[in-house]
Amino acid sequence: MKINIAKLKKANKFKTVLRLCIYFILICISFIYLEPIFKMVSMAFMSSTDVIDPSVEWLPKKPSFHNVGVAAKVLDLKSTLVNSVWFSALLALGQTIVSALTGFALSRYNFKLKRLWFVMILLAFIIPVPLLMVPRLMIFISAQNILGFNLIGTPIPQIVMSLFGQGVYSTVLILIFYNFFNLIPYSLDEAAMIDGASPMQVFIQIAMKLSFSTVLVVFLFSVVWNWNETYITGTLVRNSIELLPAKLNMFDSAFQSYASAGRGNAQFKINEAYKMAATLISITPLLILYAFVQKQFIQGIENTGITGE
Repeated sequence: MKINIAKLKKANKFKTVLRLCIYFILICISFIYLEPIFKMVSMAFMSSTDVIDPSVEWLPKKPSFHNVGVAAKVLDLKSTLVNSVWFSALLALGQTIVSALTGFALSRYNFKLKRLWFVMILLAFIIPVPLLMVPRLMIFISAQNILGFNLIGTPIPQIVMSLFGQGVYSTVLILIFYNFFNLIPYSLDEAAMIDGASPMQVFIQIAMKLSFSTVLVVFLFSVVWNWNETYITGTLVRNSIELLPAKLNMFDSAFQSYASAGRGNAQFKINEAYKMAATLISITPLLILYAFVQKQFIQGIENTGITGE
């Protein structure tokens, strides 16, 4: 009995040491990812003297919201925030609907050239975006010449792309739905069709109701990706609407214009604190969104692959 107790204590000590080692490794890895965020938040609230003070590393001596206020004005936050929210949400809604329909069709139906279309979807993800932008731009230029009004320089091209499965990372979203629908028993579809349900009713009443968590995950992914997208938006949408990430890309020039308009003084010069404050403002809406839906989002990721016979 004494030997068993000794072995048990030894095993418990080993488990404790192993657990501490695992926690230590996880903390070190997490710090690598979180350190830039901590640094950004710290610098966003530093004064100009704190920025050039070598003794200030993390905690500012004179914390101030001045940088955040200036950055918000330079970014024209009232306008760009609203534009970014409705534009990203609209693109995400279109991508979610089309990805769900495409994933359901690929999962449930056999048709001619199905494998070819599947390969084409994958190629659209593998081929670099700049290579695809040339033919896409040519298509929209030809379309606007036929229609007689401008498409380039408006939100229309990017909205059309999202509705035709060519949005930002649409391939990934389609594959998420495709894999999830493969896990739903086909017997449910057959039972519904025996009762007289149409294919669209099967999709809405069965597939979509069972995939609520997947829809949420896909929609959030799409919102984040479209929010941060600047290359496609800059090429097609251009300056027709002012978006927060696009304004952030031009922060230096916008800051100089703001300062030269008589809103600053001789000491009013751009520094890293203003840039970090602007970056913090641009990601705050996404952080707030995640804070409200993190529970459902995590459950959606966990439950995506559970359904099955």
